[in-house]
Amino acid sequence: MLTNLFFFNKLHFFNTKKIYIIIFSILIFINVNTVFSQILEPIKWEFELNQNDKKNAELIFKAIIEKKWHLYSQDIPEGGPIATSFNIEKSDHFELIGKSNAFSEPIEIFDETFNMTLKYFSDEAIFKQKIKILNSEPFVINGFLEFMCCDDEKCLPPKEVEFSFEINTEQINSININETTDKITETETETENKSLWIFFFISFSAGIMAIFTPCVYPMIPMTVSFFMQGTKNRAKGIIRGLIFGISIMFIYTSIGIIVSLTSAGVDFTRTLSTHWIPNIIFFILFTIFAASFFGMFEIVLPSNLANKADKQADKGGYLGAFFMGLTTVIVSFSCTGPFIGAILVEAASGLALKPTIGMLGFGLAFAMPFTLFAIFPSWLSGLPKSGGWLNSIKVVLGFIVLAFGLKFLANIDQTYQLNILSREIFLTIWIVIFSLLGLYLLGKIKFSHDSDLPYISVPRLLLVIITFTFVVYLIPGLFGTPLTSISPLIPPQKTNNSYFIFQENKENPNVLTNFNFDNKKIKYADKFSLPFGLKGFFDYEQGIEYAKKVNKPVMLDFKGHTCGNCKKMEAKVWSDPKVLKRLKDEFVIIAFYVDNKTKLPESEWITSSYDGKVKKTLGKKYTDFQISKFNANTQPYYVLIDHNGELLTNSKAYDLNINSFVEFLDKGIEEFNKQHK
Repeated sequence: MLTNLFFFNKLHFFNTKKIYIIIFSILIFINVNTVFSQILEPIKWEFELNQNDKKNAELIFKAIIEKKWHLYSQDIPEGGPIATSFNIEKSDHFELIGKSNAFSEPIEIFDETFNMTLKYFSDEAIFKQKIKILNSEPFVINGFLEFMCCDDEKCLPPKEVEFSFEINTEQINSININETTDKITETETETENKSLWIFFFISFSAGIMAIFTPCVYPMIPMTVSFFMQGTKNRAKGIIRGLIFGISIMFIYTSIGIIVSLTSAGVDFTRTLSTHWIPNIIFFILFTIFAASFFGMFEIVLPSNLANKADKQADKGGYLGAFFMGLTTVIVSFSCTGPFIGAILVEAASGLALKPTIGMLGFGLAFAMPFTLFAIFPSWLSGLPKSGGWLNSIKVVLGFIVLAFGLKFLANIDQTYQLNILSREIFLTIWIVIFSLLGLYLLGKIKFSHDSDLPYISVPRLLLVIITFTFVVYLIPGLFGTPLTSISPLIPPQKTNNSYFIFQENKENPNVLTNFNFDNKKIKYADKFSLPFGLKGFFDYEQGIEYAKKVNKPVMLDFKGHTCGNCKKMEAKVWSDPKVLKRLKDEFVIIAFYVDNKTKLPESEWITSSYDGKVKKTLGKKYTDFQISKFNANTQPYYVLIDHNGELLTNSKAYDLNINSFVEFLDKGIEEFNKQHK
């Protein structure tokens, strides 16, 4: 019944003013990028003693791990992050029985950053060490543990935590590990709760916008007519309307629950954001949806699903109201699919509850108008008539979905350093897409299902101005303008340093000179670059040698190709004129890409001073240098040194406060001038 009405009912054109406001809201919504970043101590340790008798005991080490973070296991391959280890002081009072073992089951996944399969723990980790007690005197077991933890974007420096256990054979105590685990269960932090609420309202807004699409909006009066038939009992009609709305919420929320239960948390996030397979799948799906919105074809779920649900709905009653909700969800999929997909992709990068919360918000907003009009059918008289404006919304969505689907290709290009989809090509495609959108709004482009546009209304003209203003904003990005407001959405800036040779300029020794290619060109300049036209080095020895010649302090920049916070720092902090001037004129920059997978020739392999392992890639060499020299393994990480390698001031990590970064640089300059000028 509903599917037949949907495909054959023709409704009329109406005043478009409200609709353009909706389209404008869609444009604003798509560009929202909410980020919560903070430097934390995400691992808390607890120590318990399980002393079963006078001869044996068990030392229990429990790590409580904050959401989104993970703790590396004891079993880490060569060249990987620092493994969790336990160092127990020897004593005549006891002896160790075997090695410390993990009670918790680790997660095993391929790590793109370290280019290897790693094991780590999320949420919590429990380790146990058995000991044999050698005498009856009370004694204390002392020691320390070392560990390293990371989230999706950064790692914290390796940390040592001291511990002690008091052993008294006269006071036997036994700890139930399950009881201990129950006691540790914590509620989510205030930041996580805030993030969930914001995501709920964003998803709710997406549900509202999905209503104003051609697959959904015409269904409102049809659905209400269904509830007005077959009963004159007002109370029964209200109950059926409520069941209908709750059913829609239940169906969408169930999708979120399934994703929440099957999501692997950090692993799932890492795979979605870096691996080429999910990224190419998302790009193809977004492209297909865009083509559908342009009218090339219509995406529908198998017709038998809608037909079966429709037949059940025709039976009426409360169960019929549920199947009416199911039919509505199925029939509207061709327009709601991109909204649902975007919510689930974004939700996968956060808390386990996020997919459920997101789909609950979407389902609530989506079900509200159907439910309200079913309960209060008289409101239908004030509802705008359907018409060509609905298809205009669909086409606008098509342009937006096509533009943002391109981000998945950019993820692949940056992660695997393919250098195919450069920043310039990416921006050029966006400029073309949004220019076509502007021409469409002007009526210069027409798709198969569009109505005639005899004139341009004022609201539509406003949208045209906004669209072309955005296009004009993008154009300077082709020539090096940072475009900081959209920097997380586009590839980072790159500068080709390969033509700059490390050779002193006799007329001005403070600059790098261009003398064509020779053996003195900047090492690795064909692989790496610095943003905003900055010139620098990618090899420590070469950079230090140049710093000595020009008598300047050095800024070491530890970064990564896939480091999101590194890109944000450069786009929002380095781009500031005060910062950029100091970096350009006062410092010699040496940048280290710690996640680079370039194989080094055997003559350049190094043996680590902190773990004794041989480092065979450029990224591992840089990582080893950062850990060995500065006891840190987080990116971004900035260190100011003189050309003798001595620290000038405290190092700095991720911080978007421009004034703070300027103070950091000025402090380094001041200390350098005291010592060397």
